[in-house]
Amino acid sequence: MLSGLLHPTSGSIQILGYTPHERSEKFLKKISLIMGQRNQLWWDLPPIETFQLHKDIYEISDAQYKETLEELSTLLEVKDILTQPVRNLSLGQRMKCELIASLIHRPEILFLDEPTIGLDIVTQRKVRTFIKEYNKKYHAIIILTSHYMDDVKEICDRLIIVDHGALLFDGELLEFMKKHANHKILIPIFNSPVAKEDLATYGKVVSFDYPRAVLNIPHERVAVTASKLLSNYSIDDLDINEPDLEDIIHSLFQTKTITK
Repeated sequence: MLSGLLHPTSGSIQILGYTPHERSEKFLKKISLIMGQRNQLWWDLPPIETFQLHKDIYEISDAQYKETLEELSTLLEVKDILTQPVRNLSLGQRMKCELIASLIHRPEILFLDEPTIGLDIVTQRKVRTFIKEYNKKYHAIIILTSHYMDDVKEICDRLIIVDHGALLFDGELLEFMKKHANHKILIPIFNSPVAKEDLATYGKVVSFDYPRAVLNIPHERVAVTASKLLSNYSIDDLDINEPDLEDIIHSLFQTKTITK
């Protein structure tokens, strides 16, 4: 609905002063929509030809086109593949070229729908880094939908959680973590025998497979608990981590305890 592909069944939407579903030319030149499972590159042609087509469609000047293409292809490290047929590219290479095709006109608003779906870990990280760099350089508004919580955690400042059409949370990601992640994760690696029952006196034992244990400890007790563990046991290593965003949201959806 934000990009204008669907009409709202009720209410109204305004983007940059435009009504999206009217699909005015001026509006479409200010936005871009990237869907992880949709392709805009021509399968039998090299990416550079799609970029040149978009240059004409969006009426981009030669100077701006050359400058933007140079910046984006350098950031995404794809200069050496721009003249190869799209069918010969890997999924990660195609996704990077999809990003360039969508950004060649320097949109003011970028809608990302599952932009890292199917990508390997290294390429996911590069795409996330690129999106943050693009936002920083061009001050574009970026709206991301993803089931990969690492995308959300690495890219977004503001988090919106929707469940069956109901808004459950809308606020800063850090605010959400502080409100709903009321514990930290302690992971001690023991080098002497320890009973699981004894560990339960320190906090909730999430898992225990000697020599490694995973404990959930309330924020206010983390320092004291870590100190006691180190004093009472022979420990090779002790990690203190924040809980995964995915785990927090999964738990809250199950208990329906998310608050705005």
